Amino acid sequence: MCHFLSICARLAAAVLGALALSLPAAALTLEEALRQAEREAPSLLAQAAEVEAARSLAIPAGELPDPKLLLGVQNFPIGGPDRGSLDDDFMTMQMIGVMQEVPNRAKRRARVAVAEAGVERAAAQQQVERLRVRRQTALAWIAARAVEQKLSLFKDLYGENELLAKAVRASIAGGRGQAADSVGPKLEAALLAEQEDQLLQQLSQQRAALRRWVGAKADEPLSGRLPNWPVDAEHYRQSLQRHPELALFEPMTNEAQAQVRQAVADKQADWSWELAYQKRGPVFGDMLSLQLSFDLPLFPGSRQNPRIAAKQATLSQLYAERQAAEREQAQQLADDLAEYQRFDRALRRSEDSLLPLAEEKVALTLAGYRAGANELTSVIAARRERVEARLKHIDFAQARAQSSARLHFAYEEVSQ
Repeated sequence: MCHFLSICARLAAAVLGALALSLPAAALTLEEALRQAEREAPSLLAQAAEVEAARSLAIPAGELPDPKLLLGVQNFPIGGPDRGSLDDDFMTMQMIGVMQEVPNRAKRRARVAVAEAGVERAAAQQQVERLRVRRQTALAWIAARAVEQKLSLFKDLYGENELLAKAVRASIAGGRGQAADSVGPKLEAALLAEQEDQLLQQLSQQRAALRRWVGAKADEPLSGRLPNWPVDAEHYRQSLQRHPELALFEPMTNEAQAQVRQAVADKQADWSWELAYQKRGPVFGDMLSLQLSFDLPLFPGSRQNPRIAAKQATLSQLYAERQAAEREQAQQLADDLAEYQRFDRALRRSEDSLLPLAEEKVALTLAGYRAGANELTSVIAARRERVEARLKHIDFAQARAQSSARLHFAYEEVSQ
């Protein structure tokens, strides 16, 4: 019985192994590429570390400075009969104490506000980088997938070329064609091979671009159609302020405003307290001292006020930069929408008229050649036009997909 079970186990393992070998290699879809990029991109790891650093810095922002330990000897005699003695003179004291600096409350609150704004800024920068990584990954995947789609046409193109070569040989054998016509299909095949080589080079380059974002998975076969995210022009115009690069200005402005408040708080006095125990000689009593000290910001015109002015100027700079960025993004949105609409119309025109007309022209010229009414050169030219129309159709689909990707990752994913 045990021997029978062992044989069954080996057979099952062999079957499973054969099935595993027969399964196709894993394909990299666009969604998987986006997920992989978020796991692999070093820039996102760097941004996560920056957020963690900002959060850690926010913890001690409102705390008091570390206390200071005071050690010393006071009134140590260096002359007279008690020279060099710690115990004989009643004024000589060995002192140990602690001193604590206390920044004013407004300054501590401003430091907390600056730190919290720094956390918000780092988180916003992380979101901007995340969307950038996803956008660039999508663009790289679309470009590589489009090249693959072009290369997939060549098997059919070579097959059609072989059929044309057979038709030409039959025409020559039947006395309806010229011997020079046999060169036409060969020349077309050579041109197709040259075009295929160029596409293979492009595929290698696009794979390298994709590998930057997803690592080794870029070498896997790609799967899926070119995406076309819905484009809502009016929604994008209303959501312009949600653009990640514009949204980043809010935490940056909060941080700059907190820095202004912190500079203003420097005009208020800080203070400190000091408590010390003083030990004297055995025949004298020990002492305890308490001391308070206060800053005196007496010259704000040359100290605090210039720093306040500098922080306010930085804040004004941010306001102006935000206005400039809003105008720039509004122009970019208009350009992107116009680009998408152009490629969308071009793709529909290609699908509705250019491709069918190219197919029809090839069929008509080939029929005319077989009937002896057309030269082979007209057939070759029509077939080249059809090849270019098919490749151009993929170019339009790629351009529309990349245009919609730029809009999608700039506006649709911001709130996700």
